[in-house]
Amino acid sequence: MKQPSGLSRRVANTIDVLLALVLVVAVGGNLSAGTWTFLVAIPMWLAWATVAASGVAIALRRHRPLIAYGLGLGSFVPALIAGNGLAPAALLATGCALYTVALKHHRITSLIAMGLGLVVVMIFELLRLGPNTIASTAFAGGGVAGSWALGWMTRQRRANLAQLAETQANQAVSDERLRIAREMHDVVAHSMSLIAVKAAVGNHVAREQPEEAQEALRVIELTSRETLVELRRMLGVLRSGDGTPEAALGPAPKLSDLRTLAERAGQAGVRVELTGELIDDLPEGVALSVYRITQEAVTNVVKHAGPSSCRITITEDPGEVSVEIVDDGRGEGSPATVGGHGLIGMRERVAVYGGDFEAGPLPAGGFRVYARLPYAAKEMGTR
Repeated sequence: MKQPSGLSRRVANTIDVLLALVLVVAVGGNLSAGTWTFLVAIPMWLAWATVAASGVAIALRRHRPLIAYGLGLGSFVPALIAGNGLAPAALLATGCALYTVALKHHRITSLIAMGLGLVVVMIFELLRLGPNTIASTAFAGGGVAGSWALGWMTRQRRANLAQLAETQANQAVSDERLRIAREMHDVVAHSMSLIAVKAAVGNHVAREQPEEAQEALRVIELTSRETLVELRRMLGVLRSGDGTPEAALGPAPKLSDLRTLAERAGQAGVRVELTGELIDDLPEGVALSVYRITQEAVTNVVKHAGPSSCRITITEDPGEVSVEIVDDGRGEGSPATVGGHGLIGMRERVAVYGGDFEAGPLPAGGFRVYARLPYAAKEMGTR
């Protein structure tokens, strides 16, 4: 799994090079001026080699962590022997390289590297026992162990962030697929209900009224073609695997399309009266939810209410829109008793906006569906 990085590669490399130059200039300047007195005399070329190895280790740590750590640990040996300014410089280089080893390599590899560093510290500190041996051993050993711990914690944090990002991406895909499934249910349920009703009408009047049967077949053909187009477009999204459509999606239904919906219901034997204003400036998600709720309710009327009339009323108030679908059907079944996912889907669409939803039979007969969807004023500005 690819782990996120806090800095770009160019910026990180520049920082390492600058840090290496600062270390070489600072320590090299003191060596040239002879301001340090080493605890154990070492050749000057070895001191300069130690400084150079420390600088290269810092500059190389992001590209070759293990090689950089080997250089840092190699510079650590003469630095521990000589003491004074060389030891902190070598410890810094070793710690930076070990941090990167813990960050980029497996835990076992980085633990072995840390253990090797601790062994080097213990051996060379114990070889020159003195009053400050315990303090210097704790300082050097703590620097090595702390560098590893910091690198490993950073590795774990980045892995957790990468896992979280992947989980969020998968959740986004799942949410989109659920939305598409709801859309497919709305489209297929509505269209198939019309087809079933018209097929029954055509079968019933095929002999006595061939013109009526022919009209029913025409409606079935038109509805089937439109449904196939919708299914192909939605299945194209599902086939892509990542929620990206294989082809450009058609426009989502608008409230103005409710007139077409009413005409189709009329063709299925349900007289639909559409009252209220078809608001054009609603947020897209709200408008789509109102359309789908109305579509599902009308579909239920066609399926369960029998020959009847239906009234759709859309009302807009400041910051909210409501839709009411009332029928006077006397069918044996009803949306409440037949079952299915229609009412559940409508309730979920309303719940997304924190609105109100009511559905149930009327005392005088028929069925009523009511939904109120509030929306924030800022949503209007995003359209």
